[in-house]
Amino acid sequence: MKRNKRDENMPIGSLKKITDFLPPPEELAVPDETIKVTLSLKKASVEFFKQKARQCHTKYQKMLRELVDKYVEQYA
Repeated sequence: MKRNKRDENMPIGSLKKITDFLPPPEELAVPDETIKVTLSLKKASVEFFKQKARQCHTKYQKMLRELVDKYVEQYA
């Protein structure tokens, strides 16, 4: 009896495309009223946002704030 060997890189069943709800970095630079919080993040994540902020001529903190706000809008 011959068994078909499954390719582990291939999906099982039908696929459904999920729309990415996260905005691109360019849309994360918008002014608004804020409060200060203390938050520890991974160094690589902060470096990513710092690099993107330089490219967009804005502050990385504003981009992070907008990302959190978009997340809240999606799930509130």
